[in-house]
Amino acid sequence: MALLPTSNPLLLAIGTMLASLLQILDSTIANVAIPHMQSTLGATSDEISWVLTSYIVAVAVAMPITGWLADRVGSRRLFIFSVAGFVLSSMLCGMAQNVTQMVLFRALQGATGAFISPLSQAAMVDTNKPSRQSQMMAVWGMGIMVGPILGPILGGWLTENWNWRAVFYVNVPLGAVSLAILAAELPSRPILRRRFDLTGFALIAVLLTSVQLLLDRGNHVDWFESAEIWLYAWLAVSCLWMAAIHFTTAKEPLFNRLLFADPNFLFAMIFSLIMGVVMFATMALLPPMVQHLFGYSVIQTGETMMPRGVGTLITMQLSGIIVRKGFDPRLLIAMGFAICGFSLWEMSGWSLATDRSHIAWSGFIQGIGMGMVFIPMNASAFSTLAPHLRTDGSSLLNLARSIGSSIGISVVITMLSRNLQISHSDLAGKITASFSSILDFSTIDRFQSLGETALRVIDAEVNRQAAMIAYIDDFYMMMWMSFAVVPLTIFMSKADLRAKVVAPSNDAADLPH
Repeated sequence: MALLPTSNPLLLAIGTMLASLLQILDSTIANVAIPHMQSTLGATSDEISWVLTSYIVAVAVAMPITGWLADRVGSRRLFIFSVAGFVLSSMLCGMAQNVTQMVLFRALQGATGAFISPLSQAAMVDTNKPSRQSQMMAVWGMGIMVGPILGPILGGWLTENWNWRAVFYVNVPLGAVSLAILAAELPSRPILRRRFDLTGFALIAVLLTSVQLLLDRGNHVDWFESAEIWLYAWLAVSCLWMAAIHFTTAKEPLFNRLLFADPNFLFAMIFSLIMGVVMFATMALLPPMVQHLFGYSVIQTGETMMPRGVGTLITMQLSGIIVRKGFDPRLLIAMGFAICGFSLWEMSGWSLATDRSHIAWSGFIQGIGMGMVFIPMNASAFSTLAPHLRTDGSSLLNLARSIGSSIGISVVITMLSRNLQISHSDLAGKITASFSSILDFSTIDRFQSLGETALRVIDAEVNRQAAMIAYIDDFYMMMWMSFAVVPLTIFMSKADLRAKVVAPSNDAADLPH
């Protein structure tokens, strides 16, 4: 029997998944519309970057209090208010007339939408009987994994065929459908009047804000050459050690200490962090790579990226079935990360002559690996958690993945920029008078404009080759990161998931009072 029975679990799953998919899509869908947004709003490149930064920071700050708010106002009420606020703020983003309004509305969108992912994950578990929970986790995971793939494609299509405002307006009708389903079907956990840890929240909020701003602003201000970045680093380090002391000594900390005493949950957080790095960083690299270096259109990019989502969907369903049969989830997690590492090894062998089928096939393999990790990882994390810890646990897992994506994107973009300059310098240094038997560089001045054109063509090709080398360096880094995670799975305890994903209980003592 489900912990929170509902009259129509399938309909509720549709409404829950729709809300979750919209929130995940919005983390990437606006990226491709930024250049159009910048010209319409009359913003500088530095100002327009805050449209993305404000959303990410707001999500990071709001997500840790999901568990407390759900206990305080009720999980049903918080979920419905969160979806309603997300839809309203999406509409306001589409109506923004200047960059200040856009930044404020995006922050509101992030703050209201931050609760959707953890609440939807907890709802999918709580409203289904134990035998169906792994299947529901697979369905929920599809939106989480496929959303970042569809975001840039859908955003590009809407921007090209309509305008950038449609990227936000598309949330309104779909969000309204989700809202109606949730209002009709969503049950609520009992309300628990637990004390709010203001000190803990303040420390976590400043820590996460500082880290996010450091990562998002670093590339714009040349990292530690700027006093701004040193300030963020100082705040992050200071809040980190103060938060560590506070959470180990406080009587009622923001997060229940039992969460961190569970090795399965603790390692699941580490794996979520790494998954965020590998998955989102790869998704940030591939679309601009295939468009700028290979000349693909938005539609061709979408078609090339789609097999990654297909691979994810296949193995998510299969892994859900496999764990119910008693297969060791630790082995699935290790195999998944190993497959991801193999796909990145293949990607590190790409060149400018690589065809679309090879790119699509590598993405399909990586999707298989990611899908293989997701369900066993979440199943193992929740298998030993008491029911009243699920919402807090879900918010922390989602937060770890969000932080991982921010770190991953920032690191790979920074490495890409710096390695491109290094590779360009190395390649240009090898172009000498003896480089070409057709063009004599020592007498190129005689050709005047034709000579200048020839040099520009050569420089453009050097740039392409240098960029390809820089992308390969990023793939190598993520490959080793994926392989390094594999041995960590032995530190998890084996969870028996043949009948359940989480430890079910009908005992009222398990519920918060």
